[in-house]
Parts: sequence; structure tokens; C-alpha cells
Amino acid sequence: MAKDRKIDAVILGLLSHEDLTGYEIKKRIDGAIGFFWKGSFGNIYPALNDMEKQGLVEKSGGDKSSGREKFFYHITKKGSDALNDWIADEHAVNELKYETLLKIYFGGAADSSVSVRNIEVFEEQARQNLSILNVFKENLEKVLDTGDHLHYYLTVTFGIETYEAYLRWCDKAKKILSK
Repeated sequence: MAKDRKIDAVILGLLSHEDLTGYEIKKRIDGAIGFFWKGSFGNIYPALNDMEKQGLVEKSGGDKSSGREKFFYHITKKGSDALNDWIADEHAVNELKYETLLKIYFGGAADSSVSVRNIEVFEEQARQNLSILNVFKENLEKVLDTGDHLHYYLTVTFGIETYEAYLRWCDKAKKILSK
């Protein structure tokens, strides 16, 4: 597994639950973990090819039932070991990159109404994400005693508390800018 390429760990984590196609991996990233991790086809497929060469995943299939050839990826024992090593590694890079905050930081170059509008857009996105996470939380609370659901629940509750904090900040920031 490429040491600094976290997409490898994401893919191995997803494959540790079930065999998936590259397209299905992208859908899982966009859905369940898209609130805290992003991935594109442009980094998923090269990672899959590299991991196959390293013996971390195996490709099978070639199913053409949908008209296109589908390949499924399966995590190997070596891949499971690499995933477990990564999970156990205490070093983690936790970065924040918010374009909205860059716009606010440099917002003094424009009228404050522009910053207020940027905050309102950010606020609406946060409300939408919070709504989705609350649905996830409700569903997970019903199955906390099975499989990895407790771990999923922990990431969902982190997201809920984070988005709630974003909304509190939005209220404060809009009041400050409106003075």
C-alpha cells in the first residue's frame, strides 16, 4: 500500500466488507463516507491497478451482462494485513480545506454582503448534510450490535456534532458581519 496514498486504505476498507467494482467503490465513497473523505475515478482506478500489482487485491469477473465488462475486486490476505497495519498506525493526518473559509479570510476585499452570502450557502450545505447524517444515525441505532455498525455510528455522530458546530458558527459570523 502506498504509504501516503490514503485512497488505498479507503479501497481496502470497503473491500474488507464485500467485493466491489471500481464504480461501486466510487458510489460507496460518495455515499457513506463522502462526508469526510473524497475520491475520484482518476485516483481509484490507478490505486486498484497498483494494489493488484502489490498483491493487496485481486481482480476477477469480466461480467458483460450490462453490456460493459465489469471487474470485481477482492481484498487478499496481504491486503487485509495492510489494512489492519494502517488502522493500528497511530499517525494520522487530519486536514481541513474549506474554500468558504478562504473566501471569508480574504472577504475584506469585497463588500461584507458577499461574505454573508457565502456563509449562507455554506450553512445550507451544512443543514442538508446534517439532515442526511441524522437519518444515518437513526438507522444505525437500530443495528449497533451487528458488524461494523458501531464504528459507522461513531463517524456519523462525529459528523453530526461537527455540522451542528458549523451551524452555530454561521449564526455568529452572520451577526458579526451584519453589524
